Amino acid sequence: MEDFIPRKGLIEPKRLRALSQRSDLRGWLQLTSHSGAIVLTGFLLNAAWGTWWAVPVFILHGTLINFLYAAQHELSHWTVFKTRRLNEIFGRIVGFTQLYPRDFDQIQHFAHHRHTQDWEHDTELIRQRWTLPSYLLYLSGMSYWASRIPRLFRLTFGRDTKIPMSADDKRRVVRETRWHMAGYAAIAALSFWFQSWAAVTFWLAPLIATKCVHQLQNTIEHLGLTHEDNTWANTRTVRTNPVMRWMGWNMQYHTAHHTFPSVPFHRLSTLHEEIIENTGVAPNSMTYLGFQLEVMRQLGWRGSEVDFADNENWIVEERQRRREAAGNAGA
Repeated sequence: MEDFIPRKGLIEPKRLRALSQRSDLRGWLQLTSHSGAIVLTGFLLNAAWGTWWAVPVFILHGTLINFLYAAQHELSHWTVFKTRRLNEIFGRIVGFTQLYPRDFDQIQHFAHHRHTQDWEHDTELIRQRWTLPSYLLYLSGMSYWASRIPRLFRLTFGRDTKIPMSADDKRRVVRETRWHMAGYAAIAALSFWFQSWAAVTFWLAPLIATKCVHQLQNTIEHLGLTHEDNTWANTRTVRTNPVMRWMGWNMQYHTAHHTFPSVPFHRLSTLHEEIIENTGVAPNSMTYLGFQLEVMRQLGWRGSEVDFADNENWIVEERQRRREAAGNAGA
């Protein structure tokens, strides 16, 4: 994101440059540990198949595959490896496994960074505003896949995807998607030839069935926060355990990431802490469960996302709501 201009006054430029240093070693450690965990759970799933133990292993295996999107996300930012070419190579490989072509994802995601929470230009807000039923459908992963898979076919035939892009970018995206579809067709043909369900059992079924777990991360990052142009206010940090942070490539420190996206995943916790120390202002934060319960409570009460003002934080913890109310009363 060479054209992204970060917020000033949160951290010294010299310190930011130091935190932005990439590391091939850290990149390899994270990618191999995550990939290795997927291979391990795949072996366990094969061994447990036909028993009740296969159910929790299947869920864990699928969750690890879904959270591999965190790798694709970081690879698109060119921050996993210092060697730039490695970011592109593995970004394309991971994108293939996620049914999400890397070039399309990168174009869409950079627009999201440039226009975070802008209803007119943020590509993650090209949707109807949530009601409780539509939100629960998205949280389940059903409407997610109902839009993701048809989009692959639209991109293959060069149809409009509602994502603004140049003619050159569109040609690049269409070309990559066609390679993806050719690869999927080859896997299907080989599976049919060898009468094997391996691709479904160890890849597609876990990926699709456990998307709901990954949606916990996808939904918590911005929903219910102000739409003002301030990443320290319109982005949420997730309070969770070290295992989830490892699996999510530290994207739980999402406020720090959105404010300074050039900082690699392994430095985000340090960046997060130093900005708070420098400013005395902590970002919005919630737990996964606390967030989901509050979304359901608010949408169940109001009925629709459209009933909340764009400058309103409507998904916050009760203690933060009390602080904001006290601050408004004092003003």
